[in-house]
Amino acid sequence: MNLLGIETSCDETSAAVISGGNGAAPSILSNVVLSQVDIHQPYEGVVPEIAARAHLSHIDRIVAQAMDEADIDFAALDGIAVAGGPGLIGGVIVGVMTAKAIAAVHKLAFLAVNHLEGHALTVRLTQDLEFPFLLLLVSGGHCQLLAVTGVGAYHRLGTTLDDALGEAFDKTAKMLGLGYPGGPQVELRAKTGDAGRFDLPRPMRGRPGCDFSFSGLKTAVRRRIEKIGAPTDTDIDDICAAFQCAVGDVLADRAGRALDIFERRFGDPSALVVAGGVAANQYLRGQLSNFAAARGLELAAPPPDLCTDNGAMIAWAGLERLRLGLTDGLDFAPRPRWPLDPNAAPAMGAGVKA
Repeated sequence: MNLLGIETSCDETSAAVISGGNGAAPSILSNVVLSQVDIHQPYEGVVPEIAARAHLSHIDRIVAQAMDEADIDFAALDGIAVAGGPGLIGGVIVGVMTAKAIAAVHKLAFLAVNHLEGHALTVRLTQDLEFPFLLLLVSGGHCQLLAVTGVGAYHRLGTTLDDALGEAFDKTAKMLGLGYPGGPQVELRAKTGDAGRFDLPRPMRGRPGCDFSFSGLKTAVRRRIEKIGAPTDTDIDDICAAFQCAVGDVLADRAGRALDIFERRFGDPSALVVAGGVAANQYLRGQLSNFAAARGLELAAPPPDLCTDNGAMIAWAGLERLRLGLTDGLDFAPRPRWPLDPNAAPAMGAGVKA
């Protein structure tokens, strides 16, 4: 099967073509990603209206480029998948309406994919991984631990009670004057820093359950900066290293408690999977890999270029759904909020309502 995937839920305009299924190994025939980082940098964050207008300006060209690079025409497609939410609703609408038009004109199966499901299933595109698995989903807008027992079957075990982890990285970078996007800058500066110089808290570590909280860690960073006054390059490096080390400790602790719950409820997972934009952080991957190895598990993660938002993950999730017959009608309404686990208990925090 061949699927076109479109992703416009935040600040990447992306389209990709995936081939696979029915016994054939999956293959990425194209994956075109246009980042909007440059136009949002002056605002130190994504401006929804600007993002939506940029998607509208570029989506036709990006789709055409993806089809051209894949050397395929619409008649050879079996379906079109699009991120139908959650996300910035203006951008989601651009992608959904584009996909609907293509599906209607070419009489293709239409698949509205949960953006988070795209992240959750990407590892099955890049390696042969069976269900069930324990998923740590970490990005700018989401921070959750989930048991993934099948396509469309997600059971939330823990979530953040305040900030998402990617947001905490970005806010830390902003306080240190490192610019936007902040996550890669914090990781870069941490490489030459002394993680032991500043004693930062490990919020929620050791507590029952496997929820997260990062607001206290962020506040501790701000107080350190205020106490220093005018941080030197060495101060910045050391704060970044201490922040990243604290995050690594928290993720390992929370993942450990989630694994205990998983094993009681679902049996042994095939792997610990980390996905989402923050999963590109190599230090955190190393910490999680050490944790997984200590618990007799494999750590599975997509390659860094497939951790951030991209059309290939949407196309793959669409293919997974299409081969199960899970298609959608052209009356699908774009969703700014779309929880992976609709049965999870209500809770405040990023990644719960969205």
